[in-house]
Amino acid sequence: MRLATHAAGRHGLWMRKGQLPDAVAEALLTHEGSDAAVQLHGRRVTPTMLRRIAGHPDPAIRSARADFIRTMVESGTGLGIEALAETYGQPPAELAASPDPKVRAAIAQDWHDRPAAVQEALLTDPDPGVRAAATRADHPRVPPELRERCLADPAVQANVARHLPLTIAQFDRLLAAGNPSVLRAVAGNPYLTGDMVAHLQDSEDPSVRVAVAYSRHVTPETRDRLLALVEAEEVAGSIGAKVALHWSPYRPTWLRDVPLAKRLTYLNCPHALLRRTLAESTDLPDEAWQRLDDDPDVSVRYTAALRPGTPPETLLRLVRAHGDPSAFRPRLVEHPNFPRKELRGFVDDPDPRVRLLALEDPELPDAELRRLGDEEEPFLRSGAARHPNVSADLLERLLADPEPDVADNAAASPVLPQALMNRIIAQAGL
Repeated sequence: MRLATHAAGRHGLWMRKGQLPDAVAEALLTHEGSDAAVQLHGRRVTPTMLRRIAGHPDPAIRSARADFIRTMVESGTGLGIEALAETYGQPPAELAASPDPKVRAAIAQDWHDRPAAVQEALLTDPDPGVRAAATRADHPRVPPELRERCLADPAVQANVARHLPLTIAQFDRLLAAGNPSVLRAVAGNPYLTGDMVAHLQDSEDPSVRVAVAYSRHVTPETRDRLLALVEAEEVAGSIGAKVALHWSPYRPTWLRDVPLAKRLTYLNCPHALLRRTLAESTDLPDEAWQRLDDDPDVSVRYTAALRPGTPPETLLRLVRAHGDPSAFRPRLVEHPNFPRKELRGFVDDPDPRVRLLALEDPELPDAELRRLGDEEEPFLRSGAARHPNVSADLLERLLADPEPDVADNAAASPVLPQALMNRIIAQAGL
């Protein structure tokens, strides 16, 4: 209750998981008014508190949640089908026929398992925004009888051209439209024929050239040539080329379905993306895994290490050399074959990224935790503050750390003694 009187304390309360007690919810409502009412909904509060908000004497509080959702619908921001049904008081099927096109577009965006009849109505909606929302998913579910219509519709062309099988006539018409977004979508279509891919090879758009380069239909020589062109453009300062090379949405997933003998020829491919896709296999022979485990590109090695049978020494070597970045999921230290008994020894590693992994040992002794709590790198001190085995006196020292993130993690520790909690609140004048 004392925390609820301070903005930072209220922020912490909002970050808590689970249901808030009625008294705490009431305090948040008192101090934040309608802003709090927006977040006090669903499983966050008890049915008693929901009724209290619904009958609140302040109309701004009573309508805050519904007003917020309507504002999000107007801006095209999705909040989930349950929120829509709650706010508008109608089931999704009725909302899909709403006279308001913004509501229909929200339904198209948030009702993922809608029936085929509803999807067909949304695909033929008179409002282009609704039609676009209905085709924005990775699998836009366009029935065969509506494909021609959708491919001719400027509102949805790019969305469907990325996924639908195309005839040569449809392919030609899409290119003739001259829309760069549509061209890029077509280039990434996995159903393109060899002739279609050949037609795109001379595109001036670097994103198209990269997509074509990773097609199943190009020769290794063509792939090398196209990627070399884009790489040269990146060196010359082209932002478009940089985006195409490093943030392209296209992935050569077709390689996963190629017969094993053909897949193995990509062990010698000079392009890491294709070797990384090969490393997603589960049926490679031991010699191939050894090659991938020693690949010059670390992302290929990480991908190969995620296979079920990775030797413990391979996992340990990779983590010692490069750490275990959170960008890769699942993490290597969570692999069933990882030798977790070795974690404690990481405290002495010269690389701070590797020392951080010692904290994955839930029983790390107090002496090692204190060493990490004295480290120069704030992320190591934060890690020590988050550790379940951290002592009260180390937490007290980390609470006074000059780096705010370290102090925040110490204050959030589930083992923080109540006396320290009371002292923090008292020092804040609460």
